Amino acid sequence: MPRRRALGLVSSLPLLGVPATGAWAQFRVEVAGVGLTRFPFSAVNFRGNDAASENIAAIVRADLERSGQFVFVPPLNGSLDETSRPDLAPWRERGADSVLTGSVTRLADGRFDVRFRLWDSVRTADLGGQSLPSTPANLRVAAHKVADYVYEKLTGEKGVFSTRIAYVSKAGNTHRLWVADADGENAQAAFTSNEPIISPSWAPNGTQLAYVSFEKRKAEIVTHEVATGRRRVLASFRGSNSAPAWSPDGRQVVAALTLSGNAQLYAIDAGGGEPRRLSQSGSIDTEPVFSPDGKQIYFVSDRGGSPQIYRMPAAGGSAQRVTFTGNYNISPALSPDGRWLAFISRINGAFRLHVMDLASGNVTALTETGGDESPSFAPNSRMIIYATRDKGAEALMTTTVDGRIKTRLAGAQGDIREPEWGPYLR
Repeated sequence: MPRRRALGLVSSLPLLGVPATGAWAQFRVEVAGVGLTRFPFSAVNFRGNDAASENIAAIVRADLERSGQFVFVPPLNGSLDETSRPDLAPWRERGADSVLTGSVTRLADGRFDVRFRLWDSVRTADLGGQSLPSTPANLRVAAHKVADYVYEKLTGEKGVFSTRIAYVSKAGNTHRLWVADADGENAQAAFTSNEPIISPSWAPNGTQLAYVSFEKRKAEIVTHEVATGRRRVLASFRGSNSAPAWSPDGRQVVAALTLSGNAQLYAIDAGGGEPRRLSQSGSIDTEPVFSPDGKQIYFVSDRGGSPQIYRMPAAGGSAQRVTFTGNYNISPALSPDGRWLAFISRINGAFRLHVMDLASGNVTALTETGGDESPSFAPNSRMIIYATRDKGAEALMTTTVDGRIKTRLAGAQGDIREPEWGPYLR
């Protein structure tokens, strides 16, 4: 049940702990475009990595290349680790502006100690390093943290590789809500149901998801603690309960309810309670999202005759239309820095991802595909994850905000949809 159909249906299930197996865990990254000025970097295989289940340097490389800001330079022959003081001139001559070295050591308690050091080969400078003790199961997380360190040191911006994504899959009659690493790997099933699961939304602290479950043959909004699998029904009011979105402070959830007959926007305390009506229209209002400062709510309404994106004060009030290009614009997503609005626009029958510079109102089409849906920004506002249709099946893609670098996180079976990029963990 793709979100683009939700406006007509007015509707968005639950337990973490079932690991993805076989093909489900095998996502693949494909760089489909090039551009930008990219940082040339190199990384040697970490000493002792053969004893571990994950290739730390390879994960770091994939993370950085997927960001669209780095290009990999094959390493020189020879052995280096975090204790080495390499002669950086040959690396510089090879075109590598930075070099990552490190090691993986098994500790007496069964954990691994992942150590690394980053070198600036242009300035001949030591950019520091860290020691990351890790259980065998968390080696991928350690590798993502190494990538975050490298990214921040070389770009000045915080990396997002150790964050998580949520998405929904459907195989036969089985619907699953997944939580995975930001690269799509290490997917864990949070909830499985024979009824649809839609509209997952991360709480701002990254510990809970809200979503719509049809497990009782009725649309209910459920909150779900990712670490424990504990679930609670937040909204099961008369009619439909759909499209939950957390406020930036995590104190309330805004959702589309049909208490008055047509879908309108209501605020519900995150701990539960009576809903407070925010929108007042005779049309369908749905798909609310908060602005990053929490002062406004963007949403979709057909009050003008066709679905368009509007915004209104977070406490309710008069709404202002935001989208004017095209006659069908849905699925609003705000970048965490407040600069961009991503949305899906129907162009000649094709649903394509667009982004608006909110300061200028300029709109750019980011894709040429026809079945895009559910955009969601990375917490550093640099990338967008979205679902699309590829070879008859749903797939997850990421794109840079300018659309020049795209990667595919490809599942091998079933339909994959409704991605939601989680926040930095607090």
